[in-house]
Amino acid sequence: QVQLVESGGGLVQPGGSLRLSCAASGTIFSIYAVGWYRQAPGKQRELVAGIVPGGSGGLKYADAVKGRFTISSDSAKNTVYLQMNSLKIEDTAVYYCNARRIGSGWDIHKGSWGQGTQVTVSS
Repeated sequence: QVQLVESGGGLVQPGGSLRLSCAASGTIFSIYAVGWYRQAPGKQRELVAGIVPGGSGGLKYADAVKGRFTISSDSAKNTVYLQMNSLKIEDTAVYYCNARRIGSGWDIHKGSWGQGTQVTVSS
């Protein structure tokens, strides 16, 4: 089972930027899809962005973050990033990294999870 460690969360003002990192314990890019999810208080966990690092493209974004967030990967570092720009108050949540076998879809009940990192957007 792959182990994931997120980092990069913090407090930022509206309109600001953060970059989250998800470091995997082993080489995952040949067989795993990786997604960034978030969960705000009182809300269900939801997919923010997904990538198939070893594939050609395979990017997926939630409508709420299209044009503002970018997911990318670095195979040499076994790391997936989430660049978040033009942050809004409603982006406040705990952000989680998830890895699952390619072809498993993106629902929240599959794969391995990291511990999460808090992102707070506030003035």
